[in-house]
Amino acid sequence: MTATPGLAAPASPSTAAPDLFRAVFRRHAAGVAVITARGDTGPVGFTATSLTSVSAEPPLLSFGIGTGSSSWAAISGADHVGVHILGEHQQELAATFARSGADRFGAPTVWREGPEGVPVLDGVLAWLVCTVHARVPAGDHRLVLAEVIGGDPAGAGRPLLYHQGRFTALRD
Repeated sequence: MTATPGLAAPASPSTAAPDLFRAVFRRHAAGVAVITARGDTGPVGFTATSLTSVSAEPPLLSFGIGTGSSSWAAISGADHVGVHILGEHQQELAATFARSGADRFGAPTVWREGPEGVPVLDGVLAWLVCTVHARVPAGDHRLVLAEVIGGDPAGAGRPLLYHQGRFTALRD
């Protein structure tokens, strides 16, 4: 193996463990989304950085949710979910939906009931409503596979990112 000029040699590899996993993924910048659903006692939602495009035809996406999450009970039984792409101006909204015990749908959050009764957040870059197709066990999480049935891509602004344990924005 030949070293690339100007780049440091890789450090000795670490044994796979949760700390290594977290350390590596803190280095991975990810877009920030909020997933919502209608629950038995009202709307639920959580911040997700695991949103992934799966297929264009049919339009499928996936996201992960911890089974210990306060939103899991509603997501585990929901037929439909909302997926919201947050803008760089929505760091506080992302933090609210990430915070345990927060009143996520109280002021200043602005939302409305959207298609299929899914809570739709105002002011986002884009949103989708999806039909849930599967919940696949994956360690202490479930991967949710969902098909897009509608939405709106017309919000203004630039995307919010999550990197090194904090919300941030793109730089030019």
